[in-house]
Amino acid sequence: MAASRGDPLRYRRVLVKLSGEALMGNTGYGIDMGVLTRIASELDEVAALDVELCLVVGGGNIYRGLAAAADGMDRVSGDYMGMLATVLNGLALRHALDSKGRPARVMSAIPMPSVCEPFIRAHALAHLKKGEVVIFVAGTGNPFFTTDTAAALRAAEMGCNAIIKATQVDGVYDADPETNPTARRYQDLTYDDVLRQNLRIMDGPAIALARDNQIPIIVCSIKDKGGLAAVLQGKGCSTTIAPAIQG
Repeated sequence: MAASRGDPLRYRRVLVKLSGEALMGNTGYGIDMGVLTRIASELDEVAALDVELCLVVGGGNIYRGLAAAADGMDRVSGDYMGMLATVLNGLALRHALDSKGRPARVMSAIPMPSVCEPFIRAHALAHLKKGEVVIFVAGTGNPFFTTDTAAALRAAEMGCNAIIKATQVDGVYDADPETNPTARRYQDLTYDDVLRQNLRIMDGPAIALARDNQIPIIVCSIKDKGGLAAVLQGKGCSTTIAPAIQG
């Protein structure tokens, strides 16, 4: 159910982490335009609540299609290919948001000025203040770091109140809910719970960065209509990863 504008917001500046696979629907690779349009609608609904919105998107939908060609390639070259794949996804998301009248900027950790802006923190903050969605691409610009780590890094740099990890399921479970009907969804977890149980929500460096900067991570489904906006208002199903409650 879509959230209404009058409901109180839990967070005012958030970073949404999307996997590249979320954009490909059932196509197996690339971008499903229908899925892209739907996701853009979800993001537009969040921004319409006067939330300052950042995005980090992965590149698995494109890089996966290149995996056969990359067989035997060294890790550094493969990581740079993955970073370039995120640029393609970021440009697609910007186009989809622009088509809905929602201004968006793509900012890259690898300078490519004829395609998008370089990431400059002060410029990114200025875009957010003007109500523009800021899409961060090319990861951290360095090999050996995932887009999960890039998401935690950018969230800390931007002073985000939360990271929303938008996945294919509505939270973190103790088993795979698609194969185990008795799987239990966690309502709340601590960062240390995630690391200790190796829950693989995000990679270890990303969880550590979020923990060190006290940024909650909310895991929710990208498939539920109005789900992202609802989560920001404390509704719907999700799992929140945050510091342990003292006392």
